[in-house]
Amino acid sequence: MPACSKVRGPVRPHHTPFLAMSFETDIPPDLESLCRLDPYLKPHEHEIKRRYGCLQKLLRGIEADQGGLDSFTSGYKYFGLNKTPDGGIVCRQWAPAAKAVYLRGEFNEWRSGEHAFRNIGYGKWELSLPPKDDGSCPIAHNSIVKLQIQSQSGDLLERICPWTSYAVQCQDTMLFDSVWWDPPQPYQFKHPAPKIAGGLMIYEAHVGIASWKGEISSYDNFTDNVLPRIQKQGYNAVQLMAVMEHAYYASFGYQVTSFYAAASRCGNPDGLKRLVDEAHQRGLVVFLDVVHSHAAKNVLDGLNQFDGSNSCFFHDGHRGEHMLWDSRLFNYTSWEVLRFLLSNLRWWVEEYHFDGFRFDGVTSMIYHHHGIGTGFSGGYHEYFGLSTDTDGLTYLTLANHMLHSFYPDIITIAELLKEQKDEDWNVSDIVWTLINRRHGEKAVAYAESHDQALVGDKTLAFWLMDKEMYTNMSKLTPLTMVIDRGLALHKMIRLITHALGGEAWLNFIGNEFGHPEWLDFPRPGNNNSFHYARRQWNTVDDPNLRYQHLNNFDRAMNELQQKKQWLKSPQAYISCKHEGDKLIVFERAGLVFIFNFHFTKSFTDYRIGTNVPGEYKILLDSDAEEFGGHCRLDHKTQYFTSPSPWHDRQHSLQVYIPSRVALVLGLVYDTPSP
Repeated sequence: MPACSKVRGPVRPHHTPFLAMSFETDIPPDLESLCRLDPYLKPHEHEIKRRYGCLQKLLRGIEADQGGLDSFTSGYKYFGLNKTPDGGIVCRQWAPAAKAVYLRGEFNEWRSGEHAFRNIGYGKWELSLPPKDDGSCPIAHNSIVKLQIQSQSGDLLERICPWTSYAVQCQDTMLFDSVWWDPPQPYQFKHPAPKIAGGLMIYEAHVGIASWKGEISSYDNFTDNVLPRIQKQGYNAVQLMAVMEHAYYASFGYQVTSFYAAASRCGNPDGLKRLVDEAHQRGLVVFLDVVHSHAAKNVLDGLNQFDGSNSCFFHDGHRGEHMLWDSRLFNYTSWEVLRFLLSNLRWWVEEYHFDGFRFDGVTSMIYHHHGIGTGFSGGYHEYFGLSTDTDGLTYLTLANHMLHSFYPDIITIAELLKEQKDEDWNVSDIVWTLINRRHGEKAVAYAESHDQALVGDKTLAFWLMDKEMYTNMSKLTPLTMVIDRGLALHKMIRLITHALGGEAWLNFIGNEFGHPEWLDFPRPGNNNSFHYARRQWNTVDDPNLRYQHLNNFDRAMNELQQKKQWLKSPQAYISCKHEGDKLIVFERAGLVFIFNFHFTKSFTDYRIGTNVPGEYKILLDSDAEEFGGHCRLDHKTQYFTSPSPWHDRQHSLQVYIPSRVALVLGLVYDTPSP
C-alpha cells in the first residue's frame, strides 16, 4: 500500500517559531487516547515509546548542536553555490573523503586546479569568488560549472554539485552538467496558494507525457493546455511526478540524480514556477512526488561516490545497495544526509511554492528487507517487528514533524483494485477493502494510480475492455457486450472508491477518460519509441468516441463532491451488503449511494434504509445518456421515505435499480451537509 504525505498552504515568510514537542519526556502525547481508539496498538506500547524517543533524541540534537530545526532544514542557503550581498559567490560542499576540491567551468575557461576550496572542517569545503570589477556575478547566468574532487588515491574526479538547482544534458556525452541559474529577472510568483474548502481531489500527472505528440512535453504545454482540463474536470489538486532531475527518462523519475533540480527535459526552473503559479490561480494546489528512499547509481552526474568513497551520502557495503532497484540507499544516521534531505523538502516549498509531497518508496525506507520477497498480512506485528528500519522510520517521522511545524496538514494514501471477473466479485470484500483503515486516520483513495498505467500492468479500462478499446469505442459502431460492461463498471468502481474509500480522491492523467493505452517510456526494448509515452487527448475530444462518456462521469463525480463534500464528512454508514443481489448501499454527507454490481439482474421497488426522512431525487446516475448509459431511469421520479425501519435504519424507501448501475440520491429540499 503506497503512502504519501501532503502539505497545504505554505506559510511565507518561513520565520515560524519551531513548534517543539516537550523535551522533558519521551512518552508520546495522547498515547492512552490512541490506544483507546485502537486497542490493537496496546501490545506495542513499549515500541511506540521507543520510536518516539528516537525522534525526541534527534530533535534534541538538532536544537543543541545544529542551530535549531529552521536553520538545519535550510541547508540550501549554505551549501552549493550562493550569491553574496556584494555580488560574488560562495560555494560550499560536503565531501568528507576528499583530499582536495576544485571548481571549474565556463567562467574560468575550464582550467583545472585554479579555484581550490579550503577545508573548513567536518568534511566541509568552501570557496569564495569575488564579484567582477563591474560588480557583476563572477559566473554568468546559464553557464556550466563542474566540481573536481581529488580522492584519497590522488585521482581527480569530475562531479556535479549535489545542491545544483538546474542540470542540463550534454548532447555530446549524454551526461548532465550543473548549470548556474541566476536570471537577471527572477520569476516572481503572482498568486497565493488557494484554500481548499472541500476534500482533496488529486490529479496525478507526468509533465513529459502530457501531450499527444511523440515527444517529451514541456512545463509550458502543461500550464497552457493541461491545467485547464484539470480545472474543468473539477479537481482541486495536482500531483506531479518525475520533477526531480533524473538522467534516465524511462525510470519514470524514480532514479533521481539531482535532488534540487527541476527536470530540464521539460524546461527551465521558471517554466515549472509558472506552472505552479498558474495552478494556484486556477484554484489548484500542487504536490510533488518526492523520492527520498533511494538515489540513482550515477557517478558522473549523480550523488554516488561523490567524494571518491563508496559512502558519503549512502551506507557503505550491502546496506547501501537496493538489489531490486539497482540504486543507492541513504544513510539516515548522518547529520549531513538528514540536512540534505530535509532541506530538499524546504527547497521545493520555498523556491517553487509546492503545497505538499507524496513520499515514494516508503516500504523500502522503513523495512530492512525493503519489501523484497516479503508479503504483508496487514498485522501490526510486521510494522512493530524487528524487520523495521528505525533509522528510515525516524527520518520519515522527522520529515513529517518538520513539515507540520512549518506548513500545516498531512494525509496518507490507500488503494483498491481486484483482478476478478465482476461475476465473481464479493461485495463484502469490496467494502472491507475500502473502509479498512484506522478510524480518524485520513486516507487518499484511488482506483488506479500511475502504477497500473505502466507497461507490464493494465489500466482499469484495459482490464475491463482490453483489445476492444481499439475497435469498438466508436459511437458509429454497435455497442458490444464487452464495451458496455467495461464502461458501466469503470464508472461504478470509480464512484464507490471516490465516495467510500477515504477523505481524498486521486486519478492518474488520462484515466479519467479510460486512456486507451498503457504507459511505456522510450527505451532500447521498444526501439526508443514515444508511442506509449503520451496522452491521446484526441480520443476524449472526439465527439464520436465513447471516451467522452467516462470523462463526463468523472467530472460529474467531482462536481457533486464539491457541492456535497462527502470527502469532508465522517466515514459512511453501510446499510446493505447483499451478496446474492450484488448490491451495496451506504449513506454519507446526507446522500444515499446505491451500487448494483449484478451483471444481469435489475430490481424493481428495492427497499433500502436511510436515517434521514424526506423526499429524494436522483443526483447522479451512471446509466444516464451523457455517461454512455441506457437511460433506464426517469430523473423526474421522486422517492418518498416511509417510517418503516430497514437495514437498521429508521426509515426506508423503494427504488428501481437497473443492473450495473450506480446511483446517488439526495433530498429534494436539501439542507447543508454536516
